[in-house]
Amino acid sequence: MAEKGFRISKTPVWKKLKEHAEEMRRPEYHLKHLVKQQDRLSRFSLQNIDFFYDFSRQRVTNKTMDLLFELAETADVATKYHNMVEGCKVNVTENRAALHTAARSFPGQSLMVDGVDVMHEIGSVRERIRRFTKEVHTGILRGSTGKHFRHVVIIGIGGSYLGTEFVSQALFAFADKGISLHFLSNVDSHNFETVKRQIEPEETLCIIISKSFTTVETMANAMIMKTYLKECGLDPAQHTVTVTSKGSPGDIQGECIETFHMFDYIGGRFSVTSAVGGVPLSLALGYERFERFLDGAREMDIHTKYAPVQENIPLVSALIGIWNNNFLGYQAQGIIPYASPLAKLAPHIQQLNMESNGKSVTINNVELDASSGVIIFGEPGTNAQHSFFQLAHQGHPFPIDFIGMVSPQYEQGDCKPHGVSNHQELWANLVSQATALAIGKDSKDKTRFFQGNRPSSTLLLNDLSPANIGRLLSYYEAQTVYKAFIWDINPFDQFGVELGKTIANDLRREIVTKNGNPEYRFSQTDEITRFYLETLFHGKLKDQQ
Repeated sequence: MAEKGFRISKTPVWKKLKEHAEEMRRPEYHLKHLVKQQDRLSRFSLQNIDFFYDFSRQRVTNKTMDLLFELAETADVATKYHNMVEGCKVNVTENRAALHTAARSFPGQSLMVDGVDVMHEIGSVRERIRRFTKEVHTGILRGSTGKHFRHVVIIGIGGSYLGTEFVSQALFAFADKGISLHFLSNVDSHNFETVKRQIEPEETLCIIISKSFTTVETMANAMIMKTYLKECGLDPAQHTVTVTSKGSPGDIQGECIETFHMFDYIGGRFSVTSAVGGVPLSLALGYERFERFLDGAREMDIHTKYAPVQENIPLVSALIGIWNNNFLGYQAQGIIPYASPLAKLAPHIQQLNMESNGKSVTINNVELDASSGVIIFGEPGTNAQHSFFQLAHQGHPFPIDFIGMVSPQYEQGDCKPHGVSNHQELWANLVSQATALAIGKDSKDKTRFFQGNRPSSTLLLNDLSPANIGRLLSYYEAQTVYKAFIWDINPFDQFGVELGKTIANDLRREIVTKNGNPEYRFSQTDEITRFYLETLFHGKLKDQQ
């Protein structure tokens, strides 16, 4: 752990990187020149099993990478990562371990936290998931009227659904169990009404996911779903399972079919490989495919733990992210998968990265004087090209992760519009966009001038198999925590989400009082807040004339 008062931005290597960044602004270091260097790809790319990471179109040289490797050594990231996976309490503000990697380890080893073997706990939950999903698939477990479960409604918000939604959509081609997943996350009643129109209540299983079982949005949605089931003449207890912590209000036998435990040492945004994702994904895909997804994540975890700094894919990508953010001044990051099944990857990484690393102090409560975290956004290519790539090419620049797959999940057939298959057309766009951003185009007509020198990385997967989706998930998780370890911040707490909730609690009390007494006058002294509360009860905007 860094000494109290430590700031990575005050180290000699940080100063050297600042000076080097100024050097890299010189014309001879434009990407249109760098990409033409001999052996550029082989020197600036890494591969592990089916995962290929190409950073040859980043604004880096050998000197850049040497300085970044020195930065990693100065921050002692290898020790910090090792401490994390070995169960040290790296979540210092909450005095907890951060063991999402343990969720994809397998029996045969012990990992003790506070005197408890977490591998025994995880293995026990995983076996219960395997048994439960088998009983659902074989029809041993059915709804209260005897019908098979065909719809699963995941009731949870944030990390309780984003990762699962990403993986379920990425692996939809493998969902052959006759079960559809629906996500009830937003407390907005439109979300519930939309889900209600898509399900058959007698064939519906609800999975309520909340560690504390007190999350306001989740509890509100759980109640409205249970009320709906009762209105349909069904027993909600025979249509509900919970995923929650031991001893929470949701950990009550008899009020649901079964309860699966989640643990304090696995945070929500890192929890898709735990029961949070394990229960719904095993229902949709089958437990064996979920386990292959875990296999891929574990393989990337092993690479991340043991690979040398220069060959460590998540660490190298984290260092380049630091370089782009803190030294080249980019404040946003695009994630553009040229694969429609990865459409929900960007929203998941958005939460993973921005909730983890959007911090203002170090683990020792020292105020940061360098930016941590960037704005994450994305959309699948080629859709993105016809949406915001005008800005990417000629407006405000931002680094991009392009993601491609060599083989699609479905056969292409013989149809070849314009002489190429759709997948070949997709690849032509994938390659050309990264190239165009890097080299740009000269023109005397300023409207047709492309500056270029806009950095990107390309991630290639052989295919979108369960194992490769696991590798991709683990890659982004490790990249996120490595960045945090370099900045010396805690990526495992999220106090930034609490202030708005506290204010909402105060307003909710005002609304409850008004519901019981229509004559009540809101006590909020804030004129703006009072306007919104009065408008809510008025039912429409008042004429301000």
